[in-house]
Amino acid sequence: MTPTQFREIEGRSGGFFALLCTLVLLVLAGLGAAWHMEHEGHHVTGMSNRIVWGTPHVFAVFLIVAASGALNVASIASVFGRDLYKPLARLSGLLAVALLAGGLSVLVLDLGRPDRLIVAMTHYNFKSIFAWNIFLYTGFFAVVAVYLWTMFERRMNSHSARAGLLAFVWRLVLTTGTGSIFGFLVARETYNSALLAPLFIVMSFSFGLAVFTLVLMASFRGTGRALGDALIARLTRLLGLFVAAVLYFVLVYHLTNLYIARHHEVERFILLGGGIYTALFWIGQVLVGGVIPLALVFRPGASRSRTAAAAGCVIAGGLAQLYVLIIGGQAFPQALFPGKEVASSFFDGVVASYSPSLAEIALGTGGMALALALTVVGLKVLPFLPQSLSDAAIDPAET
Repeated sequence: MTPTQFREIEGRSGGFFALLCTLVLLVLAGLGAAWHMEHEGHHVTGMSNRIVWGTPHVFAVFLIVAASGALNVASIASVFGRDLYKPLARLSGLLAVALLAGGLSVLVLDLGRPDRLIVAMTHYNFKSIFAWNIFLYTGFFAVVAVYLWTMFERRMNSHSARAGLLAFVWRLVLTTGTGSIFGFLVARETYNSALLAPLFIVMSFSFGLAVFTLVLMASFRGTGRALGDALIARLTRLLGLFVAAVLYFVLVYHLTNLYIARHHEVERFILLGGGIYTALFWIGQVLVGGVIPLALVFRPGASRSRTAAAAGCVIAGGLAQLYVLIIGGQAFPQALFPGKEVASSFFDGVVASYSPSLAEIALGTGGMALALALTVVGLKVLPFLPQSLSDAAIDPAET
C-alpha cells in the first residue's frame, strides 16, 4: 500500500462558499434564538418547571455522544492496528472536536446565564456528575489535540499509538459520564438505570459513525477525490453492527425495567400510552433508527445511496431516541409517594405537556451547523483529507 498523501481542500468553488454561508446563517440564527430566550425568559420556549431540559438538550447530547463515536474510526486504526482506517484518523479527530464544540455551545447557551459557567469552572462539587463532566469535556479537547499533533508532526508519529490509546480510554469515560448524568438521577424512573452508561457508549458508536460516513462521502464527492467501494463497504457493515448493538441494549434496558414492578407504569407510558413519546419510540427510534438502517445495510449488493440513507436514518432515529429519553423521562410524573395516588393543584401525578418552540429548534440546529462549519474550515486550513482512498490505494489484506 502506497503512503497516504494528505492535502487541504481548495475551497474556491461557489458550492463551497454557498455551503459555508448557509452554515454561518444557521449559526447566527442559533445565536439569535439564544439571545431571544435569554432576553425574554424561558417562557417563550416549551419548557417549564417540570421539563427543564428541552429540545436544545436533545441536540446537545446527540452532538456530544456523536463526538465520542466519531473518534472511534481513529481508535480502530491506532488501538486495534487496522491500517485500512489510518488515512481516516485525521478526519475522525477533527470531526470529534467539532461535534463536541457544537454540542457544548448549545448546552451552555440553553442553560441560561452562560456567564455563570465561570462559577461551575471554579467551584466544584465532586459528588455531582456534572462537575466531573467539566473535566471530561475539556480534557477531551486536549487529548484529541495531542492525538492530532502526533499524526501531523512526523517526529511525533511514533507516539501516535499511545496517544490514540489515551484518546480511546478518555472517550469511553466521557460517554460513560454523559450516560451517568441520567443514570444517577434516581428521582426519575425513566433515567434511574445503570444500563444507561453502556447504552450511551454503543449509541456513540452508531451516531458518530453515521455522521462520519456522511461527512466523508460528502467531502470526497465535493472535492472530486477518489473514494473506493471497499472502504465504503467496510464502514457500512460496521455501521450495521453498531445499529444492531444499540437495538440490543435498548431491548435489555426495557426488559430490565419490565422485570422491576415499580417501573411498570413508566414502561407502559413509553411503550404503549405515551402519545408522541410512544410514536417517536416505535416509529422514530426503532423503525427509522434501527430496522430501516439494518435493512439497507445488509441488503445484498453495495450502494452508496443506501449507505447514505442508512446513516441519515441513524441520525434521525438517534435524535428521536434522545427526545424520548430526555424529554419523555421528564414528562412522566415523579413518584413522590410510591404506592399512593397523588392529586393536587400542582399537577402532581399528571404527565407534563411540552411542545418545542422555534427558538429551541433554531438553537439546536445552530449547534449542528457550528460543528459542520468548524469541520469545513478545518478541511480548508489543514490537510485532514487524503488525496485518494481508491481501491487501488488500499491494501487488499485489510478489506
